[in-house]
Amino acid sequence: MTAPSRSPRTLAVAGGTVLLVALGLFALMLAGRPSGNSAAAPAAPVEKSADVGFARDMSVHHQQAVEMSFIVRDRTSDEEVRRLAYDIINTQANQRGMMLGWLEAWGRPKSSSAPPMAWMGHTVIPRGDGSLMPGMATDAELDALRKTKDRDAEVLYLKLMTEHHRAGADMAQAAADVAGTGEIENLAAGMVRGQQSEIGLMADMLKERGATA
Repeated sequence: MTAPSRSPRTLAVAGGTVLLVALGLFALMLAGRPSGNSAAAPAAPVEKSADVGFARDMSVHHQQAVEMSFIVRDRTSDEEVRRLAYDIINTQANQRGMMLGWLEAWGRPKSSSAPPMAWMGHTVIPRGDGSLMPGMATDAELDALRKTKDRDAEVLYLKLMTEHHRAGADMAQAAADVAGTGEIENLAAGMVRGQQSEIGLMADMLKERGATA
């Protein structure tokens, strides 16, 4: 069932609520862990680890996916697209909350002056267009999405989100392959499966609208 239409302010509050709930659940999980020498917590991953780098970078990547999904929910009344946007908002805001919670628990800052994706051995050169990492939409593309409506908004959103998911899945696979913590390994592997599934769904949705990714 499709969620009822909400104002941008209400949607923003809802997104913030999802993040706060995720952080709260994470805190409860930590509080419930046994203490003492018999159940010592594993050492936190180091600053330059893939776990820390991935948690930071994917939090930023997810934030834009949530933003795009909020935008398209206000630009179309199509139930299928709005349902997809609602799912992405909830899933990625939840995952973002988990990653920020882990960074907090590990005693690592949530941002860094290091270039994005350095943990992957990549050199990402800032282009100055708002696209901080591969797959991310530019400021101009986000502005275009805000100015379109109905089918045009649906097609643009599906194209942008397909590229977003492709790059996100590649990053997640890299993290799953080299992660030093079970938390990141499992979350990243789940992201790969989920985003690849949605890429297939969006390809079908684009075809129905006479477009391709």
